[in-house]
Amino acid sequence: MPSMMNHPAPWLAGYICDLPTPFGDNDEIDAAAFRQLCERQIAAGAKALVVGETTGEDSTLSLPEHSALVRIAVRASRGRAAVIAGAGSNSTSQAIELSRRAEADGADAVLSVVPYYNKPTQAGIYAHFRTIADSTRLPIILHDVPSRTVRELADDTLVRLAESDQFIGVRDSTGDVARPLRLRPLVRPDFRLLSGDDRTAPAFLVHGGDGCMSVTSNVVPELCRQLYLNCRQGELRFARHSAFRIGQLTDALLREATPAPLKYALSLFGLMSPRLRLPLVELTEPAKAEVARAVALACNGAGPVSLNYG
Repeated sequence: MPSMMNHPAPWLAGYICDLPTPFGDNDEIDAAAFRQLCERQIAAGAKALVVGETTGEDSTLSLPEHSALVRIAVRASRGRAAVIAGAGSNSTSQAIELSRRAEADGADAVLSVVPYYNKPTQAGIYAHFRTIADSTRLPIILHDVPSRTVRELADDTLVRLAESDQFIGVRDSTGDVARPLRLRPLVRPDFRLLSGDDRTAPAFLVHGGDGCMSVTSNVVPELCRQLYLNCRQGELRFARHSAFRIGQLTDALLREATPAPLKYALSLFGLMSPRLRLPLVELTEPAKAEVARAVALACNGAGPVSLNYG
């Protein structure tokens, strides 16, 4: 998709779904279910897909499994949507390997997270991302999620990285809705500021954000797209209505360890199994009931949703 890569703005905006990884009875990737998830998002108007990242249980995936997910998504998209491969690690060499594999497998960009657990300085974080950039021709989207990594991507570090055209945006999972106001004057116009926190995404958009890499859009992609359009067009009364419906679903999806609630929600539509890989486990029965109620409410309050995964 070279034309897309020359002009990131058209596809790196709006609600971009962070896809889960479906597993079958034998704990292997359910390729058919994953293709179906990709097709569903594209049919709903998605311009990009995130695969093999946090919601995709990336920490439990082997390198060949990461590659398999990217290849499935690339074949499913057939140029209709950009494929953003999760390629982050707290080991720079591992992140390089994931990025090179993503490039070889046909991804259009990589999403690279701030190194976690080993607590690097800002100088170390900058050097980590610059070294990754030197190893691949793919565009890189930075992922700042201090609740998981302990270390944040400081504004100054982000601005320095954004001086390179290879860094095309940030997935900001800090929940800081004022960050777009601070960063917009400091980064080039085509550098995209995306929320990574569904709970605060509407406020992030109102404050100048370009979109959201979303968990909730897995379940209600059309409603999320409508919320984005309402915010961009200044239709705040309609945006508040959409945000209310989405917000209750988001609370249910994020209350337990992600992506357990999401996988259960999608299983209600027959899209995938709710199976996870340890150390994550499936929801309790009360938690399942709560997710089912939230899904029904978000889907126009159409009543109970039945489980029909085959």
